[in-house]
Amino acid sequence: MKTLKRLLLLTHVSLFFSFAAWAQKNVDTTTNNQSTTTTTTTTTTQSDNSVAKEDNKPHLKHVEFGIRYMPTFSSLDVHTSNGGTLKGTATISHGFGIMTGLNFTKNIGVVAEVNYYQINQKYADGNLNHDLKINYFNIPILLSLNTNKTAPVNLNLVAGPQFGINAGSKFETSGNSSSDSTTAVVALRKGDVGFAYGAGLEFALNKNHTFRLDLGFRGFYGLVNMDTPTNNQGTYNVIVSASRKTYGGYAGLAWMF
Repeated sequence: MKTLKRLLLLTHVSLFFSFAAWAQKNVDTTTNNQSTTTTTTTTTTQSDNSVAKEDNKPHLKHVEFGIRYMPTFSSLDVHTSNGGTLKGTATISHGFGIMTGLNFTKNIGVVAEVNYYQINQKYADGNLNHDLKINYFNIPILLSLNTNKTAPVNLNLVAGPQFGINAGSKFETSGNSSSDSTTAVVALRKGDVGFAYGAGLEFALNKNHTFRLDLGFRGFYGLVNMDTPTNNQGTYNVIVSASRKTYGGYAGLAWMF
């Protein structure tokens, strides 16, 4: 009888410790699973946030188109009827143009423009007052270097060749002249070529930075003389043998797509 009681006691003790060990194992496994699940969830959330931030950044648009108003300052030296040269005074002309661009990266691109402007020069020669107007179409093709085309504000530097097309001239004279005076004529080349350069600031006007306000400076240094020889008797060319040099600004709107 005593032997039976001992066996029963030992059996109960063994069952108790076995159950305790099994329960402890299940608790550890559950805890580890919960911890793993929590870590995985946190990592996934951080990854999703990073992707969302990247998607919210404006993407680079490779093509752009714009319109511009371009006030330009220039002066033109002229010949007088007695063979002298009169220094021109700086005058402002109101030019207009369109531009198109191709952005290879957010920092490098190419810009091509077609701009119209007029050179104005008024001067007096003896008893005569002259008013000279020369119209040009300028076609610059420029390398563009940018701080960041996708940023809210972008600084750019441009430089490259510019081709000029003479679109006609007008020369008006008023006053009294002597009968033996020579006649002034305007003899110009049909075109010229030179070096254009400038800098500008671009301000984004919408959330995607695809519509912007452009402000900047533009200069031009001609490499070819404007004048062409004239051999007509009793005439002289008012255009001095010199190249064009202009300085101006621009303001415009541009779209990127």
